[in-house]
Amino acid sequence: MTIVGGGPIGLLLASELVLAGVRPVVLEQLPERNTAYKANALMGQVVRFLDLRGLYQSFGGRGDRPQPAPAFLFGALLLNLSGLADNPLYGLQIRQARLESLLEQRALDLGVDLRRGHRMVELRQDDEAVTVQVQGPDGGYEMRTRYLAGCDGARSGVRKKIGVSFAGHTDPSVISRAAHVAVPAASISTATGEMVLPSGDRIGLYAWHRTERGAYVVVPHEPGVVMVSVIEWDGPPLAAEAPVTMAEVRASLHRVLGRDIPLSTPDTAGPHLLRRGYVTNTRIADSYRHGRVFLAGDAAHVHPAVGAPGLNLGLQDAANLGWKLAAQVRGWAPPKLLDSYQAERRPAAERVSMHTQAQLALMSPGPAITALRQVVSELLDIPAVTGQITDLLAGSDIRYWMHPGTPHALTGRFVPDLGLQTGTRTTRLAELLRPGRPLLVDLTESGDVARLADGWRDRVDLVTARATTPPAPADALLVRPDGYVAWAFGPDGTDDLPEALAIWFGDPQA
Repeated sequence: MTIVGGGPIGLLLASELVLAGVRPVVLEQLPERNTAYKANALMGQVVRFLDLRGLYQSFGGRGDRPQPAPAFLFGALLLNLSGLADNPLYGLQIRQARLESLLEQRALDLGVDLRRGHRMVELRQDDEAVTVQVQGPDGGYEMRTRYLAGCDGARSGVRKKIGVSFAGHTDPSVISRAAHVAVPAASISTATGEMVLPSGDRIGLYAWHRTERGAYVVVPHEPGVVMVSVIEWDGPPLAAEAPVTMAEVRASLHRVLGRDIPLSTPDTAGPHLLRRGYVTNTRIADSYRHGRVFLAGDAAHVHPAVGAPGLNLGLQDAANLGWKLAAQVRGWAPPKLLDSYQAERRPAAERVSMHTQAQLALMSPGPAITALRQVVSELLDIPAVTGQITDLLAGSDIRYWMHPGTPHALTGRFVPDLGLQTGTRTTRLAELLRPGRPLLVDLTESGDVARLADGWRDRVDLVTARATTPPAPADALLVRPDGYVAWAFGPDGTDDLPEALAIWFGDPQA
């Protein structure tokens, strides 16, 4: 198994494959890890997935488990989440460079063969394998691999080599500029969440703000460094090849805010953010699979960055694909398992594409948009509407199942975090999923449900337990390695458990 691309998506996919018993090769063309400033946080269900793998605390999470965010933004409108009965929106502050470093170390600790400075030059596939031509530091060589995953970003060479269309659009009239800057220290008040301008006016920190000329956000990062990001619609034309400058960012902020803020280059060690780009670059690969080649992360989808959904989307691609590829390599995958990757993950990308474009529309200038924002703001005061929007932002509005008939309410959802008593041991359901294996939890304490799965013991962990907190939402749960419920048992019987096991985890042992 070969992975092209050693960023966060490729590294997580590699680790998931190792947990499932397959040792991949990762080809990364950069000789050293990329330290450029990119994302600054994880938002959504992937935070809980990290908890399933025991990574939440070591990646900087607070407390012993993820806690949902009390508030968030949708199109620069406040979402008050404190009253939601089941808030699915989790966050973790971690810079992408730090995330990549931790994922790389974990992959290496697991024994992943990470080859830096090795670039895929060509690939071709037949009925049995993929042949890859690689250029390494010491020359070229050829590899034969049963499957290949392209995790090599928006300009994916893998996607281009297999001829998959990247349909979508880019609007060159909407430009973002972002920079790490220094501002007078006395102008920042983290206690009040405000910045005092030279005029004496105050602007809010941390959240996006919309004006009739664009949108901006100001976020203190560390002593001496503040991040400024600005979006302009129909701003002055620019030469794409011209390097972005601090003066350009300052002028853009002045146009949007209508007032000047003294910005300068930070004195601290970099790397420092300084970039421009098209905000509305939205594309999704027509197919996530071409024979033995798969696409994940930005190689499969790009979208506006509003709301920080990118890593949530891409890392869940990796979590979804890893165990399925491993099942195929190890010989127990049912016939449609690999096809379920696109069936499950492409709709997730479509949802992110939809809501990020909608958020940008709500942030755009104009009196008609101002009126629309008033209507949407009033709708967001309705808890049911806020809940639906929050599900959309978290990615929890997507359900996975391949069963005939009507599934249990939990089927296809991300597994709830339950406290459990197994014999004399007190634990959490999340901790039982650390090995990355399918899990059947029989909460009836009789063991009768677990016995129905005896034929799958070689690939499914069976646990009999009692739910402690909160009350169990089902009598038994069959959980996939990526944290989604494959089957749940209520009061109607267990006759379909063997069917569910066969659908997701193949035929039982003879």
